[in-house]
Amino acid sequence: MTDDPGVEATVARPGGVSYLAIPARDVAASGRFYQAVFGWELRGDPDQPSFSDGTGHVIGHWRTDLEAAGEAGVRPYVYVEDLGATLERAAAQGAEVVHAPYPEGGLTIAVIRDPGGNAVGVWTGLAQPA
Repeated sequence: MTDDPGVEATVARPGGVSYLAIPARDVAASGRFYQAVFGWELRGDPDQPSFSDGTGHVIGHWRTDLEAAGEAGVRPYVYVEDLGATLERAAAQGAEVVHAPYPEGGLTIAVIRDPGGNAVGVWTGLAQPA
C-alpha cells in the first residue's frame, strides 16, 4: 500500500489489474513509444521511467530482465478511440503490425509489436474499416 490517497483511489481496486512490468530492450525507447502511441504519462528518471496508463488505473515500469511477451502468454489489449490513427502513430514509432485490423463482433482489433518485442493488442468498440 502507499501513503498517496490518489494512487490508492485509482490503482488499488480489488480484483482489478493495477500494475504491469513490461519487458523492454531499451527502457527509455519503450517509454517514449507508449507515451507517443497511447498517451501514457511517464514519470521519474527519463532513462528508467515508470508510467500511468491513459486511465490512471494501471501503473508500472519497463524491465530489461524479462523476456518479451510475444505471441504466447498474457497479452494486454489497449482500447483506443481511432484505431487507424493509433496504428499510424505506432508505425511512426517503429512498431510492426503483427495482425492487421480485423472485425470481432462489434469491435475492430489489431496486434502490434512494441520496441521490446511484445505483442500488444489494440482495439476500438466501433467497427472501423481496415
